[in-house]
Amino acid sequence: MNEHRKVALVTGANKGIGRATAEQLAGLGMTVLIGARDPRLGARAAEEIGEAAHAVTLDVTDRATVSEAARWIGERFGRLDVLVNNAGITGSGHVAPRDALDQIPSVVNLDMVRTVFETNVFGVIAVTNAMLPLLRRSPAPRVVNLSSGAGSLTITSAPDGPMAQLPASAAYAPSKAALNALTVQYANELRKDGFLVNAVSPGYVATDINAHDGFLTPAQGAAVVVSLATLGDDGPTGGFFGAEGRMPW
Repeated sequence: MNEHRKVALVTGANKGIGRATAEQLAGLGMTVLIGARDPRLGARAAEEIGEAAHAVTLDVTDRATVSEAARWIGERFGRLDVLVNNAGITGSGHVAPRDALDQIPSVVNLDMVRTVFETNVFGVIAVTNAMLPLLRRSPAPRVVNLSSGAGSLTITSAPDGPMAQLPASAAYAPSKAALNALTVQYANELRKDGFLVNAVSPGYVATDINAHDGFLTPAQGAAVVVSLATLGDDGPTGGFFGAEGRMPW
């Protein structure tokens, strides 16, 4: 491997925003590691992206695969420059947010809430902590956490805001709010070590989790992710950003 070529890991990268992010990072000259639960899907995505991409089996809820992925990356590439925590679930299956009636707080199944947090929050902690030793070997480590406008307390609490007509959520939206808070805490801890850690809202992107109901393409949603993954040393840390700039917490 070219020792000057940056190495990026994107979780949940075999499709959707994750795949588009991987494609764009590869296009910028990075070696991109396609994290995917299904090794066949990961290998197919890596092959289609090209020689800059390599598949790695990674289920963010399975500590064994997380540990093995970190070991393999360290052995094969020696370090990690960029971590994009993209893998996430809605908990409601392949439905548009306005149809997620099973997430209404008063009727929600607690097992669903736990499942969503296991991927969207605890999975991010597991992967980030496993990859920290590799990121510390980078001269300019970057961590980007895929959040959502649904994770903004300011936006979701506005009675006349853009999400006012959507059903209340006890699983997905709170998990993204927790992810935003977690992002700030990692940024605070790692700032002194040169890390830039940020959360991003890619917008309403057409993906499997909303039955492709979104109005943005995965490539459009990935653009802001890539911008945060490639920040210069003077870039922000501990922020929440969308395509138009800073998002309200």
